[in-house]
Amino acid sequence: MIVDCHVNLWKPEHVRPLFAAGTTHARPGAVSPLADPDTVRAAMEEVDKAIVFTLRYADSAGIDGDDEVTAEAVRKYPDKFVGFAAVDPRRADAMDLLEHAVQDLKLKGVKFGPIYNGVSLLDPRMVPVYEYCVRNNLPLTMHMGTTFAQNAPIEYGRPLAVDEIAGRYPDLKMIMAHMAHPWAEECIVVARKRPNVYCEVSALFYRPWQFYNILVTAQEYRITERDKIFWGTDFPFAEVRESIDGLRNINAQVEGTALPRVSSETIDSILYSNPFDHWWHGGLSL
Repeated sequence: MIVDCHVNLWKPEHVRPLFAAGTTHARPGAVSPLADPDTVRAAMEEVDKAIVFTLRYADSAGIDGDDEVTAEAVRKYPDKFVGFAAVDPRRADAMDLLEHAVQDLKLKGVKFGPIYNGVSLLDPRMVPVYEYCVRNNLPLTMHMGTTFAQNAPIEYGRPLAVDEIAGRYPDLKMIMAHMAHPWAEECIVVARKRPNVYCEVSALFYRPWQFYNILVTAQEYRITERDKIFWGTDFPFAEVRESIDGLRNINAQVEGTALPRVSSETIDSILYSNPFDHWWHGGLSL
């Protein structure tokens, strides 16, 4: 089974001009603004399951989504999608929206972007979110690392804050997206240290040298042997096939050298990883 653990979802009315202005620096080539439920379903044809969520990043990345579109996608394609709620702790109604997303819309996890919302993981406004996740067995996926968006404090993307929060809330399952690039080594050592912390490789393949070094480092710290790294695309910022090929062909750039290789076991363990067995206490029945 192939599970895409990081898929963005929105409708055209959620896209602000800031999105087009910022994504010119996101990756080589253009990034499509289309990520409605039907577009995402077509893009996910090669995967068995996809974890989908919208973004509440209006003032940083130019997407002002809502959980209703995520719930709509799950209702329309229940065999393909599992939905997460988006949280912006700056909002006075943040917890009301989160409770609605979980209790009424039946979403199964939470997505948060510290740098995009300008709220550190250590901010007191996050405490109710953490406590709610623990009470309701909800994993918390976090955008960690850098971004193309200018209105985003990059310091909030460093993984060392995850270490502190994971220690405070040992029953909170936390997932660091994008291996917290360029601070992947911090991500890896935190995931190694904390049993409740995981990471994933979405949107890394198009920086192949960085991606190669991340995977070799993960092998050397042996977190690849512990089902700590999961596979995803970050659609629409990356497509399924190019993400699979980027992982499978990671060693091509070091052929003919004495540099270490990313093992086939590591590649397979990531590509065929199953978050539903790990991110929820007791697993998630699908």
